[in-house]
Amino acid sequence: MFAVIEANGRQLKVKEGDVVRLDRVEGDADREVIFDRVLFAHTGDDFLVGSPLVASARVTAKIVRQGKGPKVVAFRYKPKKRVRRRHGHRQPVTELRIEKISLP
Repeated sequence: MFAVIEANGRQLKVKEGDVVRLDRVEGDADREVIFDRVLFAHTGDDFLVGSPLVASARVTAKIVRQGKGPKVVAFRYKPKKRVRRRHGHRQPVTELRIEKISLP
């Protein structure tokens, strides 16, 4: 069984037991998060397609940890002018473990 959910403006394919990384979701570790924007679900022998959402479908996840993603380095320069700018950024991310997919 799997489902396609929309979270933080992105679509994710999730199964029970998966650990997924999303942009920051508010909450501490071991807090439960519920996603009710389920776009598509597959139960093994049946497909549920939303228009745009599957009615009364929910995905329950638990926050594993809060952290930061990999560093992205931006570098800008102007040739022959001795102008160089280098800066980095680490996006805050949340790791979630998918606990349960509830379908109608």
